[in-house]
Amino acid sequence: MKNLRKKNRTILITGANAGIGKDTARQLALLTTTEKIFLACRNKTKAIAAKKELEAITGRTIFEIVIMDVSNPESVKKAVRQLDESIDALILNAGGVGGKTPKKLTKEGVTTITAVNLLGHVVLVDELLRENKLNNVVLYASSEAARGIKQTGMKRPDLKNSSVSEFEAVFNGELFGDKFDPLQVYGVVKYGGTLWMSYMARKHPSIKFISVSPGGTRGTDGMNDLPFVKRILFKYVGMPIFMPLMGLSHKLSKGAERFVESINDDSLESGVFYASKENVLTGPIVDQSTIFSNLSNESFQNNANEAIRRFIN
Repeated sequence: MKNLRKKNRTILITGANAGIGKDTARQLALLTTTEKIFLACRNKTKAIAAKKELEAITGRTIFEIVIMDVSNPESVKKAVRQLDESIDALILNAGGVGGKTPKKLTKEGVTTITAVNLLGHVVLVDELLRENKLNNVVLYASSEAARGIKQTGMKRPDLKNSSVSEFEAVFNGELFGDKFDPLQVYGVVKYGGTLWMSYMARKHPSIKFISVSPGGTRGTDGMNDLPFVKRILFKYVGMPIFMPLMGLSHKLSKGAERFVESINDDSLESGVFYASKENVLTGPIVDQSTIFSNLSNESFQNNANEAIRRFIN
């Protein structure tokens, strides 16, 4: 199913006050077809600062702030109720490795890393659909970590059978026990989220659901909450020096460009996860099921969807 060249005039971006989300907003504002961009942010002060900067950079006053904490389903529902118009394109960008307490359980029973990367976005999509406020396309910011990145030590998700109960154990952290490495858990949660998106594509054929990785992107805030040594290695040694030489990182603007181009690319098929070719994190994007066949398994997609919904009231 393709998007039939529907115009994306109104766009909502989660995690829009910094990093890839903010630059995606900047690039979208430079397109003449874009009429309004909703900046969904949890911190009002940071959101206001981002809005002012984007207006100054782009020369356009098309940005509107939506206060939304994607780790809190009630915050998400409240934000959707307050929207006074429908959204043509939704970019589910908020995420990261779960802050200072990635293992901590929310009141819904999922880990913080699951809440920020997946649960809140599931609620957001459901609420927009329920309110008839979602028109054309949903893009989920996935990661090559969902199929493994050998060069960076991020293992391919190694689930026994990708059953509902196994995904539940991923989302509440029980699967990892004392071996809870936020970087590894991040990849498995993104795997579950990507499968959920493919399920949604089958359930809602009138809307395009695509997962897209921004690639190895320098200048993001996603790794700021890693332990000190890992954070220094990633941000100031690996990302800017060694990883570009190996095709493992590119500029923040290139990562955002993937999102901007993807929501408007009619050649991208609904239900597919697009990311870098194997062994790199830059360059053209390809169907990731050609690298990791589990991603196209409809039973796994169904299981991931059912598992995450068991945590939603």
